[in-house]
Amino acid sequence: MKITMQSIHFDASERLEQFAQQKIGKLEQYFEEIIKADLVMRFEKPEAIESKIAEISLDLPGQTLFAKKQSKTFEESIDLACEALRKQLVKHKEKIKAK
Repeated sequence: MKITMQSIHFDASERLEQFAQQKIGKLEQYFEEIIKADLVMRFEKPEAIESKIAEISLDLPGQTLFAKKQSKTFEESIDLACEALRKQLVKHKEKIKAK
């Protein structure tokens, strides 16, 4: 799986990029046919406490899954988005098996 990362209006640290790679990479445990993953990290309303947003889209054969989460830290946002995608992948896999 190819993972692309984009950080808007800031430079992501190496540690944050490695964390994201690790979290997104674990999604392959639930569905092996993920083609690529796109992660976009950005700030929304800097004065707000939960202003860090992570958007992850996964390209699967014939379908795209998407999750967008917002929290206090990028790590937490990425973690929440990966958990939402994990649930979507499990459902997707169950649908395929049912056919």
